[in-house]
Amino acid sequence: MTEVLRYEVGSGTILVEADDNSYGVDHPARNEQGILDVGRRLEDALASVRPAAHAALEAMAELTPEQMEIEFGVKLAGDAGAMIAKSTADAHFVLRMWWTPETVPLHGEETP
Repeated sequence: MTEVLRYEVGSGTILVEADDNSYGVDHPARNEQGILDVGRRLEDALASVRPAAHAALEAMAELTPEQMEIEFGVKLAGDAGAMIAKSTADAHFVLRMWWTPETVPLHGEETP
């Protein structure tokens, strides 16, 4: 079964589908349409996963890639805000980094 959560965003609201037994979904107030009013801004909910994304990027930046991409799932969880979602059995980050052959440092050498 699923529940519908309402988050405030910008000057309006957004509806988000969540499992009814999801962590953090049991406390919001349900309105007359059966929608659970979370009572918080989407931006504030997403703020809870920013430190994890920032830490992962900082940790990989010392490898000095020309480009770097981080991918992870975010699960919205009512009163709990947001959390990193699992893809398989574990929560995860997918990191992609690119270098051109001329800029790849050899073991023990500095990049130009």
